[in-house]
Amino acid sequence: MSELRHDPISKTWVIIATERSRRPMDFVPSQETAADGSFCPFCEGHEDKTPPEIVAVRKPGTAPNSPGWQVRVIPNKFPALMIEGTPDRRGIGLYDKMRGIGAHEVIVETPEHNLLIPDMPDDQLGIVVDVWADRLRDLIRDRRFKYILLFKNHLPTAGASLAHPHTQIIATPVTPRAVAMKLESAKAHHQLKERCLFCDLIAQEIEDGSRIVYLDDHFVALTPYASRFPFEIFLAPRRHSHSFVETPPAELAAFGPALRDTLGRLRRALKDPPYNFVFHTAPNTETVPRRSHYWDTLPFDFHWHVEILPRLTKMAGFEWGTGFFINPTPPEVAAEFLRNA
Repeated sequence: MSELRHDPISKTWVIIATERSRRPMDFVPSQETAADGSFCPFCEGHEDKTPPEIVAVRKPGTAPNSPGWQVRVIPNKFPALMIEGTPDRRGIGLYDKMRGIGAHEVIVETPEHNLLIPDMPDDQLGIVVDVWADRLRDLIRDRRFKYILLFKNHLPTAGASLAHPHTQIIATPVTPRAVAMKLESAKAHHQLKERCLFCDLIAQEIEDGSRIVYLDDHFVALTPYASRFPFEIFLAPRRHSHSFVETPPAELAAFGPALRDTLGRLRRALKDPPYNFVFHTAPNTETVPRRSHYWDTLPFDFHWHVEILPRLTKMAGFEWGTGFFINPTPPEVAAEFLRNA
């Protein structure tokens, strides 16, 4: 019989539809590619085909906006939000509006067109992770921005328009509702039990073991008890930490290999499926204007993490109308398959 499972973090219900259960091999392998490779503006030597770089990690003696880079950060050519100006929030009767102020950056992870994270050597992966942290650290200093999201779209079904390995960052002048729900859940749990909700869940999952995908001294990857999607993965530090940008160097160095291993298992298990991953880290608590006691308890109750979301099923009328998700693959089955991948 199918089950309804509740996620204590997002406060959402998920239907684990065991009666129409799908095994890992039942999902059709993706045959799509994000580009045919004939021309790529992100490849080395095409620097003049992108906006001027914001920052880059370069080989000694190479000039900005020229070949010789290892990781390159550029503004998105078609940004969702614009960097110039102030939000200017105002009311129109019952409605609110503000200017589309924010930041939209692209992090080109390597000069090599086909070097994906699961294949990256340690030195290149370490540079990528350091640049992610540096860009989040820089943007969070801007007091106009309440939240900064780092994410990856892999393959066109997941929203990628270019195949070249890259991630994106969008900074917004409001806290997204999905993030705010997590923050409220974490705060309520801490007020009741004086413990981090995420730490409690991680400890329970490690003790249970049935949904663990990856585990080392620093990080754990698991399929959530109330997984919204087949093979959804939650990756987080085992030590309590509310902000990715405040992660100690030793732990940051371990994060890249943990992400590489997890994405590699997903690729081997499902023949390189389309997916998104999103970083959920602490919001900016120094914004202007700032509400009284705005997320003051974050260092104690929130826990940064990454959600990896394979795009293997589609949402239809029931999901959109109710907010429920229907997942045909129990997370325990998915975790076992990924462990063996």
